[in-house]
Amino acid sequence: MTASETIKLSALTGRIQQALSNVFGEETFWVVADVTNHAFYAQKGYHYFDLVEKDTNSSAIVAKVAAVAWGNGSIRIREFEYVTGQQFKNDIHVLVKVSVNYHQVHGLQITLLDIDTNFTIGMLEQQKQQTLLRLLAECSDYIRKVGDRYVTRNNQLSFRAVIQKLAVITSGNSAGFQDFRHTLEHNRFGYAFQVDTYFTVVQGESKAELVQQRLIDVYNSGVPYDAVVIIRGGGAQTDFLLFDTFLLGRAVAKFPIPIITGIGHQKNETITDMMAHSPVKTPTKAAELIIAHNKAFEDGISDLQHTILIRAQQLFSSHYQALSQLNATVINQTRTILQGQREMLHDYHNVVSHGSRSMLQHHQRELLTLSGAILARPRVVIAGKQNDLQNITANIRSFNRLYMQNRRGQLAHYDTLFKLMSPVNILKRGFAIVYAGDKIINSALPVEPGSPITVRLHDASLEATVTAKTPHDESGTDI
Repeated sequence: MTASETIKLSALTGRIQQALSNVFGEETFWVVADVTNHAFYAQKGYHYFDLVEKDTNSSAIVAKVAAVAWGNGSIRIREFEYVTGQQFKNDIHVLVKVSVNYHQVHGLQITLLDIDTNFTIGMLEQQKQQTLLRLLAECSDYIRKVGDRYVTRNNQLSFRAVIQKLAVITSGNSAGFQDFRHTLEHNRFGYAFQVDTYFTVVQGESKAELVQQRLIDVYNSGVPYDAVVIIRGGGAQTDFLLFDTFLLGRAVAKFPIPIITGIGHQKNETITDMMAHSPVKTPTKAAELIIAHNKAFEDGISDLQHTILIRAQQLFSSHYQALSQLNATVINQTRTILQGQREMLHDYHNVVSHGSRSMLQHHQRELLTLSGAILARPRVVIAGKQNDLQNITANIRSFNRLYMQNRRGQLAHYDTLFKLMSPVNILKRGFAIVYAGDKIINSALPVEPGSPITVRLHDASLEATVTAKTPHDESGTDI
């Protein structure tokens, strides 16, 4: 190889620069790609990043090129972030207008000139609409669409009259949760709340399953919560993709406790918001909603108290007038009745006076007649009773003689019977009394051969010893 066959590197890069300039020149291209390796230098307003294309089946990178945005391109990125609410960062899918450049030191480079906001918004919205259609198709038992509104089992629930027990699903370091709690605890009405926290990750589409699990934990806790609050602070549009997932939308739609969402977005409404009972923009608004609900109940009670008081006063006034009229009527009618009764009493007095005189004169005549009869009657009665007494006296004397004779005959009979049954007479008839020791025996059972016995006759007692004992029946004593 000769020296004439070699060139300097600058000459080569110059020729590459010239060739690329000839091919691309001032031409620009709209490119669909993903952003990776993003770095932003705020002092100069420069963005450095890579644009990559991934295989739709394997997610493997099939193309990659370094890119930069400054000047007008940096301004367009800032406008993109403002319109979409999406931060320009890694892993977002964008449609960008670029030019192709080659620098002899920095090499091949893509310069971002513009970014299509509608592409990003449209893509996210398309995914959202597909998820909503799937929810309607697969969850028709508890999700349906009425006009532009989604009617779910959850948003058909009613809040309890007062909300006090709250389950809050949020991240442990969420500033939005701190705002929510501060608003509840420092409400100017002095309402007290029981707040149980269920911390989890609330960012990233892949974390939807974690949030669903926390909802399951709330249900399985057995605590009768008045409401569940899902809280997240503000962020970019893609930060809310978790709340546009089918998994979380389905879980919220059929949850049996009213769900309040305070996710922190200011522009778009997430699917979770559409399925929930009460969606609000921020965690603070969620707290204010709860306080306002309780205040409405308190106001209702106060209004009812005021209505009852006014009605009671009206009733008291009307009934007081009615009572006054009734009192006057009672007084007048009482006077009329008393006057009528007074006249009737006067008439009755006259009737009673005349009637009493007639009755007294009649009964006086009856008493005189009865008095004469009473004076004659005792003598007749006494004479009859005296005759009865004489007859009874004669009967007693006769019955007494017969009774005494009968009793004397019975006594003589018993006396003869006692003499016949006397032990002395029995012994004289040939009977004996046998003693074993000092006890009279009437059976041979307690006596054994060789035992001493005493035989008492009517004129003497014999001491003997039993030599033998022969059992027999009583036939030998028959008379």
